[in-house]
Amino acid sequence: MGDACKGRVALVTGASRGIGKAIALRLAAEGARVAVVARSLRPEDHELDGSLEETVAAIRAGGGEAHPIVADLSNPDDRGDLIASAEAAFGAGIDILVNNAAASFYVPFETFALRKARLLFEVNVAAPWELMQAVLPGMKTRGRGWILNISTAAVIPPSGPPYGLSGNAIDGAAGYAGTKAMLNRVTQSVALEVFEHGIAANALAPEAGVQTEGAMAVINLPDEMCEPIETMAEAALALCTCDPAKLTGRVAYSLSLLKELQRPVFSLDGRTLVAGWQPAEIPNAHLFSQKWSGA
Repeated sequence: MGDACKGRVALVTGASRGIGKAIALRLAAEGARVAVVARSLRPEDHELDGSLEETVAAIRAGGGEAHPIVADLSNPDDRGDLIASAEAAFGAGIDILVNNAAASFYVPFETFALRKARLLFEVNVAAPWELMQAVLPGMKTRGRGWILNISTAAVIPPSGPPYGLSGNAIDGAAGYAGTKAMLNRVTQSVALEVFEHGIAANALAPEAGVQTEGAMAVINLPDEMCEPIETMAEAALALCTCDPAKLTGRVAYSLSLLKELQRPVFSLDGRTLVAGWQPAEIPNAHLFSQKWSGA
């Protein structure tokens, strides 16, 4: 285990599977005590693979410390005491907050029911909003803190007109992209307001597809269009351990950030380098600066 997060307490939402689980494992491998939050406590609780029990077991097997919290982040009642529960479990305040849980629907706007839009807002905006508000007083008192909101490339406006379903154009993304765009802007405002207190607030999105359980249930992306989950976890770790005076208020993309920082990419247990995905090896074709500039 490393020690980049030694002595710190982290909370990661949506940590039963996918990117949230990967980030929780990577933080734990660097010494963080991690509260993991999701709706699925046991494997049988969801049709997709992954559960809080499995995430906690993986962290503990690696020598780390973890605590599961079952919560439905679309429900304000579940969000109300979430931070207090995590802090009580570890007897310490939250130093690192990762808002990863998300809801998404891709439905044409004309038929997009407002009730679904409200659900997206509750999970993608209201939940991170309330959790950030809950951790900030303690972070200010301690004079340190790291907030990371997981975003998406879907927020980037489509090129055009004329419009087509190629490049960065995604049909039916008004609700998901719209709420994540708001989250990005909220993140930047929070960064501005807490900068003087030694607290970093950033947003991070995958730059290529990530073959998580949820993503693969919807679309089967070819390997050449994907990045490994380790690159997202490593980029997240970088933003959760950065110098808040130098790296805050960013809406970052995983691969570009790793190249910018020349950050080695490790396995989720922090023990080995991920072959083919070190900064000098990351394909330029995956970078947004190249992909959508015509380069």
